[in-house]
Amino acid sequence: MKFTINRELLLKPLQQVAGVVERRQTLPVLSNVLIEVADQQLAITGTDLELELVARLGLEGEVQGGETTVPARKLLDICKSLPAEADIRFEVEGERMVVRSGRSRFTLSTLPATEFPNLEEDIGGSVLEVAPDQLRRLIDSTAFSMAQQDVRYYLNGMLLELRKGRLRAVATDGHRLAMSDAEVDGITDETQVIVPRKGIMELARLLGDVSQPVRLVIGKNHARVVAGDVTFTSKLVDGKFPEYDRVVPREGQRRILADRETLRQALGRVAILSNEKYRGVRIQLSEASLRLQANNPEQEEAEEEVSVDYQGTELEIGFNVSYLLDVLNTLHGTEVQIQLGDNNSSAVLTDPNVAATLYVVMPMRL
Repeated sequence: MKFTINRELLLKPLQQVAGVVERRQTLPVLSNVLIEVADQQLAITGTDLELELVARLGLEGEVQGGETTVPARKLLDICKSLPAEADIRFEVEGERMVVRSGRSRFTLSTLPATEFPNLEEDIGGSVLEVAPDQLRRLIDSTAFSMAQQDVRYYLNGMLLELRKGRLRAVATDGHRLAMSDAEVDGITDETQVIVPRKGIMELARLLGDVSQPVRLVIGKNHARVVAGDVTFTSKLVDGKFPEYDRVVPREGQRRILADRETLRQALGRVAILSNEKYRGVRIQLSEASLRLQANNPEQEEAEEEVSVDYQGTELEIGFNVSYLLDVLNTLHGTEVQIQLGDNNSSAVLTDPNVAATLYVVMPMRL
C-alpha cells in the first residue's frame, strides 16, 4: 500500500473516525483505524463494535492498493502535529506503516485488516432522505433528556419513530421527557427504534458540518446515516421504549405564559441555594405571578418573583430546577408556555409558536 494525501484533506475525516474509537479496548485492533486503498480512493474506518464510521477520500498521484490497521490516536496526533498544507506519504513496509512528510518520518505498528470487525454491509429496512438541519434539530431538542447508565437500558438512548410523513424523536430518563417532530416525505413504513446514547452524540457531531440532505436507513438491528463521503452506522438498543403517549398529560387547566429568558435567569439564581442532591425548587403560582423558592440543609434560602401571564387559582408545586433549566436552555423563542394540572401533575413546557416540540417534567415532593 502506498499513497500521498494533503494534511488538510485527511485531518477532519480522521478526527471524525477517531472519535468513535475508544481509548481503552479489550481487543487491540479496536484501538486502530482500518485503512483501505483501492481505485484511487481511500477509506478510513473506526468502530467500537456498537458504532462504525467510514470516511472516503479521493486520491491523486501514484497509488498502490491494499489494506491495514494502525493506531487511531497516534495517527491523528501525527497529522495534527504536521505543518498546515503538508503532503503526507503513507507506505506499508512489512508489518509497519511508514508515514513521511518533509523531513519527518514516523513508523507505526500495524495489525492485519482481517482482524478488523465489520458491521453489516446491507442493513435493509426503511430508507428516507432527511435535511441535516431537521435531523440536527430533532437531536438538539431532545438529547438532554436521555438517561445515562440507567439500569433500564432502553432509556439510555433516543427513540426514533417513523410515521407516515413524520419522523419523531423521543427521549426520557423517567423523570422528564422531550419529544420533537419533523415532517419528512417518503415515509411509508411505521416503525420504532432506539439509537444508543453514544450513537446520538456522535451523529450530532457528524451533522454539524453537513449541508446536503442525508440518507437515513432504519434496519432491524442497525441505523445508518450516509452524509456525503461519510457513512455512520449504529447498532440499535434491543428493548421496548415506554409508551410515552401515556406520560404526556392532557391539557392542564392552568396555563402560564412567561418570558423565557427572565424565567431562566430567575431559576438559575434560585438554583444556587437549592439542595445540591435533590435540586428542588418550590413554585407558588398566583394571578400574574410566579414565586420561586429554594433552600438547602444549611438553612440558606433563595426567593424570586417573576411576572407572568396567568389568570386562575393558586397552586404550589415542586420541581427539580435542573430539569426546568435544561428545557429553558433548549428552547429558542422569547416566550415559554407552561401547562399545569394539580400539584401531583407533570408540567408541559412548550414554545407557544412551535407546535412540533414539547417537554414534560414530573413534579417532586418538597
